[in-house]
Amino acid sequence: MTTRLDTRRPRWALFAVAAVAAIALLGPVQPAAAQTIGYAQAIDILADSCGEDILKHCKGVNLGGGRVEGCLMDSPRVSQACKVDLVRVQQLLAARAAAQAAVGEICNRDAQQFCKMTKPGKGHILNCLLKAAPSVSANCNAAIDAAGYR
Repeated sequence: MTTRLDTRRPRWALFAVAAVAAIALLGPVQPAAAQTIGYAQAIDILADSCGEDILKHCKGVNLGGGRVEGCLMDSPRVSQACKVDLVRVQQLLAARAAAQAAVGEICNRDAQQFCKMTKPGKGHILNCLLKAAPSVSANCNAAIDAAGYR
């Protein structure tokens, strides 16, 4: 019997970058130093570098469907720093999504070895791997980290 991790993510996540930029016009941020980032980190980065541009150039743009993102990328008056950070955030979020999609395959052998008695579904296998982290392979631990599960 093969044990698989359930690593599905909601489809609405693709629209989150635009919503993130418009919703989070909050205080100071720290730049992301990881190879992947989560949505909270994306909010911080975009709020810092794009907040003023959103208020000035995209204020009336409705959320969803990438409209705010499109406004930021298409407007010649949007700061270069915002455009650079928007592309960087998109790349880091895509890397996180790819890492989440790959973690099941990368950790499959570890799951079979350390979690064979664990019932699949609802994150049980992932929780087992997290508890067994000292024994789990370095590749699996790295995949779990890159996927943002730890």
